[in-house]
Amino acid sequence: MPLLSPHFRVVAMDMYGFGLSAKPDGPQTIEQYASGVFALADALNIERFAVLGHHTGSIVAVEVGAADPARVTALVLSSPTLTDPEFRVTQERGPGVDDAEREPGGEHLLTWWRQRADFYPKGRTDLLDRFIRDCLAPGVDPLEGHLACARYVMEDRVGLVTAPVLILGAEGDPYSFAYVAPTAAALEAAAIVEVRVIQGAMIPVMEQKTGEVAEAVLNFLSQSSSIQVNVRATP
Repeated sequence: MPLLSPHFRVVAMDMYGFGLSAKPDGPQTIEQYASGVFALADALNIERFAVLGHHTGSIVAVEVGAADPARVTALVLSSPTLTDPEFRVTQERGPGVDDAEREPGGEHLLTWWRQRADFYPKGRTDLLDRFIRDCLAPGVDPLEGHLACARYVMEDRVGLVTAPVLILGAEGDPYSFAYVAPTAAALEAAAIVEVRVIQGAMIPVMEQKTGEVAEAVLNFLSQSSSIQVNVRATP
């Protein structure tokens, strides 16, 4: 549902296959998720827009910026991963989280919880509750987003991003924090690349440190709106 702020129109969306969105057949892909962003923008008659994505969503944001640079005014990549050949090798056995067969007795709920518990703030069971709720949306496979990332050949796409980029690094995120610097370096055609490290933040940084994230994003979008972006023609 579109929300209004003093400076920006904000639209939140569920990616294809998650939440209350459509459930596509077959293996999901980052390109497929990105097509959903454009479909929503078209449906709302939004010609140019900024994109904020977290974890898998940050990789989707890269693809959006690469697929149609003329439409993207800025990217905010929260806890991104550089899905290059080395990353794909590490994912051959799966990500180690969100991986459970559904059991009639509900054991999969505890498996999902335990796989993530060490990477969430102590005592914030509300954040894990929210994660489990999202997993239980009809038709959702929480593992599929990780697999889509492992299928994505990001090294062929990240260099096409020309928009200004803000990277948010969650200091306590063991999966993505090490990729902050490599991702920034790979964005070689971006108008600017800024990095903001959120101290004490873990995987659910968007909910855990909402105020700090909002301040960083709003400041960046306000400043980036004045940056001239030169869009390269692609073959």
